[in-house]
Amino acid sequence: ALSATLFIVVGGLLGVSGWRDPFWLYLAPLLFVVPMAKLLWQPSRSSAHATGARLEEIVKSLVFLCDGRLVLVMVPGDQRADSEKIAKAVGCERVKVAGAEDVARATGFSAGGVAPFPLPHIDLVLMERTLLTHEVVWIGAGTSRHMAALAPADLVRLARARPVDAVAENA
Repeated sequence: ALSATLFIVVGGLLGVSGWRDPFWLYLAPLLFVVPMAKLLWQPSRSSAHATGARLEEIVKSLVFLCDGRLVLVMVPGDQRADSEKIAKAVGCERVKVAGAEDVARATGFSAGGVAPFPLPHIDLVLMERTLLTHEVVWIGAGTSRHMAALAPADLVRLARARPVDAVAENA
């Protein structure tokens, strides 16, 4: 909030000297896009390091909106969910990742710490079937700093999950 305000104020001050100057300032964030994408989009790596688990044993609990229905999809930490496969498994036409506010409202947890159960506002729970090959998997336990280990069969039972093929081929 403070940085956004400062950014707008500096842009306005630069605009006083000429109408083109603020545009250069607005292009500055583009320099940070690639480094930030690489540094910020790996929440599972820190979880794997903290638990001593392999990345494929960490379960990402992702919330999707499928034709307006809330669906939780559990995928391995080293994989990305495939929207087309999720749409096919759910039987819907439009699938999109839920925003942080929708995630919190639907699950009661902040994104990054979603526990896969109990979730009274989630209509359906899907689980990537390759997670069943592990002896133990690690799930979010309510915050981004807490995790719990359990057998995949117990996760299916507790989350009332349906095993499906839900990950992108070349993830």
